[in-house]
Amino acid sequence: MAISAAPLIYGLIFVGVLILVEGLYLTIFGKSISLNSRVNRRLEMLEKGAGREEVLEKLRKEMQQHMSSRQIPLYAILANKAQKAAIAFTPQQLMMLMGLLSVVAFLGLTLGTDTSLAVRGAVSVMMGIGSVYTWVNHKAKKRSNMIEEQLPDAVELMVRSLKVGHPFSSAINIVAKEVSDPLASEFGIIADEAAYGRDMGEALKEMAERLDMQDMRFLAVAVTIQQQSGGNLAEVLAGLARVIRSRFRLFRRVKAITAEAQWSGKFLSGFPIAALIVINILDPHYYDEVMDHPYFVPACIIVVLFLAANLYVMRMLTNIKV
Repeated sequence: MAISAAPLIYGLIFVGVLILVEGLYLTIFGKSISLNSRVNRRLEMLEKGAGREEVLEKLRKEMQQHMSSRQIPLYAILANKAQKAAIAFTPQQLMMLMGLLSVVAFLGLTLGTDTSLAVRGAVSVMMGIGSVYTWVNHKAKKRSNMIEEQLPDAVELMVRSLKVGHPFSSAINIVAKEVSDPLASEFGIIADEAAYGRDMGEALKEMAERLDMQDMRFLAVAVTIQQQSGGNLAEVLAGLARVIRSRFRLFRRVKAITAEAQWSGKFLSGFPIAALIVINILDPHYYDEVMDHPYFVPACIIVVLFLAANLYVMRMLTNIKV
C-alpha cells in the first residue's frame, strides 16, 4: 500500500488559490490599492475629481466596515485582521470569495487526486477559508510594519511644520500630502475629519485603536494632553519621535537576533514533512512494510503533535515584547 502524493498536490492547490486571491484583488480595485504603489491613494482619488467628502466617506467605510460585521458567523476570525489591513473587499465579498475559492480548490482536488468526495469537500472548504485568512493576515502584517516604519519620519515632519509656525491641523495635512501610503491615507482621514469639526485627539485615538499600535497611542495621548493642558507640542513630538525610532531599532534588532531560532523551529518541523513527500515521490512503496503495523497510525499522530509542539515552543521562546 503506497502513500500518495496528495499532500504535495494539496499544497500546490493552496498556493494557487492564494495567488488567485491577490490577482482578483488587484484586478477589481486596481494597482493603486497595492501598498507597493508610490502614489498616495487618497490624493489620487482627489485628483481624479472625487470630492473631499466623498473620498473621506469611501476610505472610512473601507476601514470600518469589517468591525461592524463581526456578528456574521465565521467572519469574526477575519474582522480584526481585515480592519488592520484596510481590505477594500466588503465582508460579504470576502465571504463570497471564500465560497468561490472553495469551489476552485474542490475542482483542483477532483482533477488531481482520487480521494473521496467527503474528504475533497472538507479540504476544499478549509482551503477556501484558510487561503483568505492567510492572505488577509499577510496584508495586515505588511501594512502594520509599513506604518510603524513610516511613523517616526511623519512625526518629525510634523515637528518641523510646528517649528515654522504651522498649526497642528496643517502639520497633519502636510503629512497626508508628503508621505506615501498607507500612513498618508490614514492621516488624510484625520485631516479631513478635523476640517469637518472633529476633535483631533479623538480622531488620533480612534486610529490608534483601529490599527492597534502602541506608538500611535503615544501620539494620540501626547496630542490630547497638549490640547488639555497646553505646552510646547513641537518639543513633545520631537521626544516622541526619538522614542518611536529607538523602539523601532530595538524591535528590528530583537527580530534579527531571534530570526535564527524562529527559522530553526520552522525547519525542524517542516523538514520531516518535506522528507516524507520526497521519499514517497521517489519510492512510493518505501513504507509499505510498516503501514499495516498497529502502531503506525498512533506513531504518526505522536510525530505530528511533537512537530506542532516544536513550533509552539519556539514561537513562545522568540516572542519577545518590545
